[in-house]
Amino acid sequence: MLQVEEIHKSYPTPGGELEILHGVTFKLDEGESLAVMGPSGCGKSTLLQILGALEPPTSGTVTLDGVNPYSLPESEQALFRNTRVGFVFQDHSLLPQLTVEENVLTPLLVGPRDPEAPARARRLIEEVGLVHRLKHRPGELSGGEKQRVAIARALIRQPKLLLCDEPTGNLDQQSAGNVADLLDRLQRERRMTIVLVTHSQELAGRFGRRASLAAGVFAESRNGQ
Repeated sequence: MLQVEEIHKSYPTPGGELEILHGVTFKLDEGESLAVMGPSGCGKSTLLQILGALEPPTSGTVTLDGVNPYSLPESEQALFRNTRVGFVFQDHSLLPQLTVEENVLTPLLVGPRDPEAPARARRLIEEVGLVHRLKHRPGELSGGEKQRVAIARALIRQPKLLLCDEPTGNLDQQSAGNVADLLDRLQRERRMTIVLVTHSQELAGRFGRRASLAAGVFAESRNGQ
């Protein structure tokens, strides 16, 4: 489903090329989940951006359901991101002037029209436990509630892959636990394919597969072993 082969990523610096990722390789089947841990600046967020077709690798390939997004024209790459990949960021990135319902529907502003999406948005909002907040704006929500809205928004296009970048990093312990419970339930009940980066051992421990990034080197272990 997701195939990552020999991903390298380098950036030019005055002192020469700085390589952030060194030959990252892994495969995830549908419904599998992977938590990636490592120190700040080790390349975790860069890896997610590459997986989500936001930034091309220097070399190597990423394919999702057999499609390499970097082989597509730029306009088709944007459609690929919008319809096949869902993103959840550490900062929820909600639009403050919009209601919960409107924020969940924002991915529909681009890409193909989906007449079933408004009803699906309400079901997703109910699924993340916020149906009573449907018409509230982000300023009226707690940090954990905002992040649950962000997760519902990420799922509105029914993506093949969900990418989460430190989704509990800005939350208090209880709110972080609620978001972790939600992601765990989505993975089990919806068989979501999820790649998540985190500093939280507790959150990573909920995922079927775990890996570390250190100095750009990817090393995987199963079930935290």
